[in-house]
Amino acid sequence: MISDGAIARVAAREADRFRAANRHAFAHQAAASGWFQSVPFHWMRDWPSPVPIVAASAKNATLISIDGQTYDDFCLGDTASLFGHSPPALAAALTQQASEGLSYMLPTPRGAALSAKLAAMFGLPQWQVTTTASEANRAVIRWSRGISGRAKVLIFNGAYHGAVDDVFVDLKNGQPVMRGSLIGQLHDLRDTTTVIEFNDEAALADALRRGDIACVLVEPVMTNVGMVRDAPGFLQTLRTLCDETGTLLVFDETHTISSGYGGHGVAHGPTPDLMVVGKSIGGGVPCAVYGFSAEVAERMATLNAARPPGHSGIGTTLSANALAITAMDAMLGEVITPAAYDHMLRGAARLVAGLEQEIAAADLDWHVAQVGARVEFLTCPTSPRNGGEAKAAMQPELEAAIHLFLANRGILLAPFHNMMLVSPVTGDDQIDRLVGGFADCSKALKE
Repeated sequence: MISDGAIARVAAREADRFRAANRHAFAHQAAASGWFQSVPFHWMRDWPSPVPIVAASAKNATLISIDGQTYDDFCLGDTASLFGHSPPALAAALTQQASEGLSYMLPTPRGAALSAKLAAMFGLPQWQVTTTASEANRAVIRWSRGISGRAKVLIFNGAYHGAVDDVFVDLKNGQPVMRGSLIGQLHDLRDTTTVIEFNDEAALADALRRGDIACVLVEPVMTNVGMVRDAPGFLQTLRTLCDETGTLLVFDETHTISSGYGGHGVAHGPTPDLMVVGKSIGGGVPCAVYGFSAEVAERMATLNAARPPGHSGIGTTLSANALAITAMDAMLGEVITPAAYDHMLRGAARLVAGLEQEIAAADLDWHVAQVGARVEFLTCPTSPRNGGEAKAAMQPELEAAIHLFLANRGILLAPFHNMMLVSPVTGDDQIDRLVGGFADCSKALKE
């Protein structure tokens, strides 16, 4: 057990160490007052350091700050650079495209090749491109409601799915509530969003058999409240119940693409009706895709044909711009490969083994969770079964102290919880430094 006093002592000491080593970051913060909260976008303030680290450059799995600090990067842009920063094939393709035009509102030769690559990798025949995964999820919800004639979406407590209004509903003491962090929401989302706990087959069956759910939007493994694994058989039960009730099953694989080549659905099953992939699919270039079955495509076409012309509410001018198409084509053609996953999964196994060994050596009642190349140590003894249990087990002050301790020693984790990503270009030496830093942090917290 780590005491509150120990957490406070380590946090204060590490904050002082950060201030001494990152003077340029503080100067940058002061000079950036024209930005709201001194950052171009507000979540850049979510890091537990006194001010955000300011990036100067990044390559492979290494990031360098304006203070000259070198970091083994296990955050990787919170998945956007899951396959490494600026892979050579991506950089070359973007350089060429930049000289040929960035956005035409027209298809390009690379587009036809890209659609075939998406179908081959993810196992769904039809695709559309958006600018972000949030936009893709919003589009999928609209299509699902349109082709089903049903109003409601079912999500799981603690899910994220981007900045989509429909998913900002949580469970509190078993009752649905609007998420308190949602700004400016006027309408009660609970009228059209049903929320239940992950892995609750009885609640799932009860909700779907009412016949008013257009789609279930789910990560095959929950990743935004720590990591919550699917219970044995749960996803297959979900697939079966969706088929039984005529409900569309949507996998958001923006994070679970870490599971293996083709994402969690391909690596472990089942196959969804629609799926969304964002962030890493473009190597950090803003873009996302959503794919769907031939049956869903036919229903979409029928819906389109029956409606008058006009804006559908789906898409933006920059959707499927030439730069995004080029980025994804280069990534799927030369970077996101089975060989890349072999390296990632081997490295993740090395990281898990090292962390588990150090947790046991320090006699901590913690455990390690893994979703392919995505690893997290959770400061609780057993794996949560759902989002409610995961949120209750979180210790934000402890997690922040660990993060800052490791950052001060050149190891960068994701800022939101203790999540780590292993890329195809992450070295064993970087993994071993992370394990060693974790061991040192554990000792410091138990002094």
